Amino acid sequence: MSFIDNLVGALRTSFFMLWEILWALCLGFLISAAIQAIVPKKQVSKLLPDDSPRSLTIAALLGAASSSCSYAAVAIARSLFRKGANFTSAIAFEFASTNLVIELGILLVLMLGWQFAAAEFVGGILMIALIAIMFRMFLKPHMVEEARQQADRGLQGIMEGHAEMDMSVTTRGSLLTRLKSSEGLTSISHYFVMDWASVWKDIAIGLLLSGILAIWVAPGTWQNLFYVGHGVSSKILGAFIGPLVSVVSFVCSIGNVPLAAVLWNGGISFGGVIAFIFADLLILPILNIHRKYYGMKLMLFLGITSYIAMVIAGLSVDFLFTSLGIAPNSHHAIIGDAGTTWNYTTYLNIVFLLLTIAIVLRFFRTGGMQMLRAMNAGPGAHNAHRAHHHHAMQPAAEGHMH
Repeated sequence: MSFIDNLVGALRTSFFMLWEILWALCLGFLISAAIQAIVPKKQVSKLLPDDSPRSLTIAALLGAASSSCSYAAVAIARSLFRKGANFTSAIAFEFASTNLVIELGILLVLMLGWQFAAAEFVGGILMIALIAIMFRMFLKPHMVEEARQQADRGLQGIMEGHAEMDMSVTTRGSLLTRLKSSEGLTSISHYFVMDWASVWKDIAIGLLLSGILAIWVAPGTWQNLFYVGHGVSSKILGAFIGPLVSVVSFVCSIGNVPLAAVLWNGGISFGGVIAFIFADLLILPILNIHRKYYGMKLMLFLGITSYIAMVIAGLSVDFLFTSLGIAPNSHHAIIGDAGTTWNYTTYLNIVFLLLTIAIVLRFFRTGGMQMLRAMNAGPGAHNAHRAHHHHAMQPAAEGHMH
């Protein structure tokens, strides 16, 4: 095939892959937005005073209820740390925010199967526990103090404004009442659009890379790389290679899922896929932000301990699921080769696209543009936006459109 034919084939594969997961993305972001609307960020740092099991559990739950944007997760973790949260618990929040969020689970079920979503959840908890253990063993107090001094310098990362935004509902009542209120609907629309705005580039890059790799890389190349057909050796090598592939992919958050599907079709082990998805916080841009936030020494410490935890967690769920007889055997994931037909996917896409249009319209009618401008700004710009946001919410609560 010519270069043009391969390029067209890659773009076609990327589009059909997007078509297969579009409704699931919308559903995941909608559920995530609803959760964020009723889970305020205020005073979160006070809930994470140490690295006890209780604090780590709270950090994991709050992380799972937050945005899936890796850059925002990293910025929020630093903000929590600067406000007094324990460093280990802040990092646990960061990992949960990128590995235990709802939209990630939905995509994994749709593209790879329920086993991958279950393994991601079990492995994510194990990975946080492993990181906490390694931090307690090897992270010295002087290293934390140096990191705090560096963090207090306030060097700018990415998605700082988005990380500081708290648009949770302030009205009282049951959860359903708060979500159905005008303030609740506005808050959901703001979180929904902002989450899309923060990760759409990663999703697009992930889909494009997946299409290119699916067309350009021969199956034999993947099989040689992953040492396919060598039993336990394949499992071990897959878990070690998976995170390294993620490091050089420059794709984070849920944009990793399409790439994971291509790797699974190529023959990487079950645990290798899980370790690959875990490693979205090891991509080079994130490592550079960690360097700016906490200094070179702690960036290296975070990178090494995270990699070890990812490998062990990936291997553990692989052997666990295999021993239970529930590990997937067929290396076939959705990579956009089915095209589009009038099936349930098409109908669901139409429904969720219409719903998305309604949500976006509410977003722009309630001060959304100023919010988008503040997304990459620092906390100072966010404070100005916060007053505008609450001003926009008040008329909505009274039955008027801003």
